[in-house]
Amino acid sequence: MATITLDNLAHSYLPDPKTPEDFALKELNHDWADGEAYALLGSSGCGKSTLLNIISGLLIPSQGRVLFDGRDVTTAPTADRNIAQVFQFPVVYDTMTVRENLAFPLRNRGMEAEEIARRVGRVGTMIGMEAELDRKARGLTADAKQKISLGRGMVREDVNALLFDEPLTVIDPHMKWELRTQLKKLHRDFGHTMIYVTHDQTEALTFADKVVVMYDGRVVQIGTPQELFERPAHTFVGYFIGSPGMNLFDATLDGRQARIGDATVDLGAAFRHRGPVQVGVRPEFIRLATGGEGIPARLRRVEDVGRHKIVRLNVGGTEVSAIADEGEAIPADTDRIRFAPGAVNVYADAWRLTPEGGDAR
Repeated sequence: MATITLDNLAHSYLPDPKTPEDFALKELNHDWADGEAYALLGSSGCGKSTLLNIISGLLIPSQGRVLFDGRDVTTAPTADRNIAQVFQFPVVYDTMTVRENLAFPLRNRGMEAEEIARRVGRVGTMIGMEAELDRKARGLTADAKQKISLGRGMVREDVNALLFDEPLTVIDPHMKWELRTQLKKLHRDFGHTMIYVTHDQTEALTFADKVVVMYDGRVVQIGTPQELFERPAHTFVGYFIGSPGMNLFDATLDGRQARIGDATVDLGAAFRHRGPVQVGVRPEFIRLATGGEGIPARLRRVEDVGRHKIVRLNVGGTEVSAIADEGEAIPADTDRIRFAPGAVNVYADAWRLTPEGGDAR
């Protein structure tokens, strides 16, 4: 287990980068705590795998350092970092049995046979392959092979970090849930530092203690699932986390009021910023109304998704989503929306503004 420090880290795949746009991974300075589980979350091409490969030693960064517990490992080979890494596509030895595949990293370290048998049996159960331990890996399905690859990473108990690069892509949905549960149990039992790369917000939010959201090669927010939901630090976080994502309204800010179209909204706190902003409100905090105060809106359609209803509205030419309870009646003459108190975030140049006096929430 290790504290992982990223010091002035950046990377470009170009031989002579000159501008920030030339960098696939823009400058990072972060300490990732020993024994915590992190998820690197973002859309394809945002830099997640580049960062993971730098941490693992598969890639040497263009600038900066990587430290494990204060020891500079920036140029150290993967074997010297004492990590286990599981990749998106399974890496297994077809001529070996499932048992031999799982035992391989332990035998390489000269572990006693009795301890190897104990760990392999435990991990075989965790990945649901205890009945297939003596079967050759050749001919197994892709998801079975990925479970072997995952198990080989989980079988070691002495690693500095466990790194997972979208390891559940080829796993069927039910088994994904089971394996995420087992990974969390592994983390609780042994306290490994874990870093899990995914573009799936459900995987990230259910797996990690802290989610590291990346956008355009930058880390835009590190936080708990609740923090990412309630206070997205960047508009991308608001858009990417949640289903549907956060609604954004172009507005003009004046103290504690925002002007959205012809309507004025009380923000509940004052802001020093003046001029154009965006007001962000999650669908869960949009209230439907008929007449009276509020922002003019036109009801377009209602989607019943079982647990709740998603109400689609048009507000000044922009689609806005609201979430209503399953049993809630949606008036056909809905023509206004309002915001739940305390549920508004304000953004300038895509970054969240802090109100005067700090956050009340």
